[in-house]
Amino acid sequence: MTATPDLDRTRPAAPELLRSVFRHHAAGVAVITAHGERPVGFTATSLSSVAAEPPLLSFGIGTGSSSWPVLREAGHVGVHILAEHQRELAATFARSGADRFGAPTRWRPGPEGVPLLEGVLAWVVCEVVARIPAGDHRVVLARVLHGDPSGAGRPLLYHQGRFNALRD
Repeated sequence: MTATPDLDRTRPAAPELLRSVFRHHAAGVAVITAHGERPVGFTATSLSSVAAEPPLLSFGIGTGSSSWPVLREAGHVGVHILAEHQRELAATFARSGADRFGAPTRWRPGPEGVPLLEGVLAWVVCEVVARIPAGDHRVVLARVLHGDPSGAGRPLLYHQGRFNALRD
C-alpha cells in the first residue's frame, strides 16, 4: 500500500506555496555576473545544466532585480559556483543595495570582459542565447565558452531559507 498525501492540508497555488515547497529543496549557490557600464551580479539558486552538446545552462532572474537592466542587454555572463566558506559573498550578492564588487569581494575582468570572482569552486563565461519570459522573471539560456572547474572545497547550499554546508 502506498502512502497518500493528506488532502486536508493542501493549499491553493500561490507564491507562498511555491516558496514553502522549495524551502525543502536544497540547491547549489551560484553568483551570476555581467558587465555593462558597471559590473553587476546576483546570487542565484536556479542554476541548471541544460545540455552537454552544445554546452548550455540556464538561470532565472527577476525583472525587478537591480541587475536585470544590464542582464537584459548583456551578451555574456559569468557563472560562479560558490564554496561553503563563501556564505558572506553569497549574502552580499543577494542583498539589495550592497556594494557587491567593493572590498572584501575579490574579482578581476575575465574573458569577454565578464567580472570573475576569485576563490570560487568553479566558473564559466557564457554567451547569452535567449531570455525567456517566465512570470515576473526571465529564464536566461546561455552557451558555455570558457571556464575553470579547478577550485578547491565543498559547495555552498541553500536550504530552508539559509546558506548551508554539506554534512558528512
